[in-house]
Amino acid sequence: MPLVQIKKTFTVQIISKYILLKRLIATLCIMNIMATLKPMIMGNLRRALLGLGTKKLPLIAGHKLLYTCNLRCKMCPFWRRKDEKLLSLEEEVLMLKSLERAGVLFMGFEGGEPLLRKDLEQILEESHKRFYTSLVTNGWLLKEKVRRISEYLEYLFVSIDGIGEVHDKIRGVAGSFERAIEGIKEARKYLSVSISFTITKENLDQVRDVIELAKKLNVNISIQIEYDYSTAEKLSPDRRRLYDVLNLIIEMKKKGYPIIESIDYFKAIINSWYNGIPWKCKPWLTINIDPQGRIVLPCYVLNEYNGTQRVWEFDIVKLWNNYPWEEYERCNKCALACYLEPTLFSWSKPDMVREKIINNMVSYIYNMIPVKFLFPK
Repeated sequence: MPLVQIKKTFTVQIISKYILLKRLIATLCIMNIMATLKPMIMGNLRRALLGLGTKKLPLIAGHKLLYTCNLRCKMCPFWRRKDEKLLSLEEEVLMLKSLERAGVLFMGFEGGEPLLRKDLEQILEESHKRFYTSLVTNGWLLKEKVRRISEYLEYLFVSIDGIGEVHDKIRGVAGSFERAIEGIKEARKYLSVSISFTITKENLDQVRDVIELAKKLNVNISIQIEYDYSTAEKLSPDRRRLYDVLNLIIEMKKKGYPIIESIDYFKAIINSWYNGIPWKCKPWLTINIDPQGRIVLPCYVLNEYNGTQRVWEFDIVKLWNNYPWEEYERCNKCALACYLEPTLFSWSKPDMVREKIINNMVSYIYNMIPVKFLFPK
């Protein structure tokens, strides 16, 4: 056989195998996507059934796995608390099942530092079966541990509160900035990542820099405003300076910077805190569970995250529809996105639906490695 013919035959075989490989990857990718979407689909059906004759159901759940932490953030009250006996894996599953029955769709784990839990991988695996699962970490242990837990996470938040020494000073441990950046770079290989940035009086001048850092690292950024707890240092930013920063963030968002929160979110803060036009808070959309499995009421901040009864010991739906939520509708003391963003969301706002639902779903699917291979940007 002539050399030219041999090369041609070899090329055809290579192309055929490539096409078969691509089809196989596409099939596996679709199966993976469906497996991921199944808890969301089933959860929405459950919410629809529970919602018959019921006005209020929790949508988002947050759970502190422990208070213990390896950093010493100035504005954080939680590492200052001693952990009681933590939930066992079996008790964590009881909690997850209770939240599932109540119609929760989104599950977020935090601490303390959740990567200190030795059974974290097993807890996340159980959550991943039921919910869209995310985790917040300070990043110190992330580089070594992210690969093992990434299979059970849809999203990862890594705390960055300034550039270099500013971050380290706020976080109380030298070298924590570099460790977090290393962790972000490693985590980005496996799943969607966002910087979690809290605006304080000590980093107001670095808001633009941290947003630029997120863009440089090719990750998103979530921006919150510090809330002063009674048992931690008071670092809430000066309101006059904060006003200009909020408008800066809005302008950067309009220019396409990867800021998670909506423009409506920042405008709502400005309208309430500066113009006397409060938003109507819906704290019942989020349920928080402390490290002992106790429900925190009415919300994350008002009683400084002190739980009461264990979540699996009573009917959440019944509690949710008998609790006096209307007393807190005009609170507006904090601007935590886990409360304000769900409060503002409306299916009647096309831009918000596109940003919060459609774009996030497309981004999540694209970030799955097989899809990147099939459909390169």
